[in-house]
Amino acid sequence: MVMETAALEVDDAPSRTRAPARRRSLPIGWILPVLILALWYVAYTSEWVNPILFSSPVQVVQTLWTSTLDGTLPTHLATSVGRWLLGFAIGAALGLALGAITGLSSLFERLLDPTVQALRTVPIMGLVPLFIVWFGLGELPKVILIAFATFFQVYIQMFHGIRSIDRKLLEVGRMYELSTVETLKRIVIPGAMPSILQGIRLGLGIAWLALVIAELTGANSGVGYWMQTGREYVRVDVVLAALIVFAAVGKIVDSLVRLLERRLLRWRDTIDREMR
Repeated sequence: MVMETAALEVDDAPSRTRAPARRRSLPIGWILPVLILALWYVAYTSEWVNPILFSSPVQVVQTLWTSTLDGTLPTHLATSVGRWLLGFAIGAALGLALGAITGLSSLFERLLDPTVQALRTVPIMGLVPLFIVWFGLGELPKVILIAFATFFQVYIQMFHGIRSIDRKLLEVGRMYELSTVETLKRIVIPGAMPSILQGIRLGLGIAWLALVIAELTGANSGVGYWMQTGREYVRVDVVLAALIVFAAVGKIVDSLVRLLERRLLRWRDTIDREMR
């Protein structure tokens, strides 16, 4: 009797483990966007909004489709993504390097961190006219602006990740006489990896926002420029289409980073892993 009960419990175990997986597979994240789209359509068809100032979702989809077919959207999107990734790469590299230096050395923390924290409070919009005066209207000020915005997110997370490492692990490394490179490879980087990935995720997001600001304030190509031309010609459908592109690309990249985070941090046993 006991063995039969145990067998039943074993048989039921897979079903219990599969149930959460089925719940997670439900596209619950699409509920709110669909509701917003439905409300948007109803508001337009019922004339709750001014049709001149607010295009219908059908018209926006048509704009996205035609601009994709004629190459306008792919060209602008490729330009924007190139700026974004270049600026992010520069800012992230500097943030990781300086975050590691200040995180591992109290001397460099006292020397550099106050200045970094002061610069972090400078608004991005306030730098736009200064960068235009210094660097003109070319690609350089846009890339620098994106790198500047990215740097602080990555730096803070890198610094926090290193300072959150258990000191006993570093003492074990010293006991085994690990070199600086081996200590970084075996202890510091794995221990700080959750914060590093979080910094990359936040840095990509803030870099995308900085890209929008950069392209709205002096560009002749890119999704932001495309949106600006829509504003100048009172093409609300173009403006809304550009906003949808910005939101879609940002969401896709964020989802990819979260997927990478789940794969690299499988060893963590946290509530966040359980709820996923």
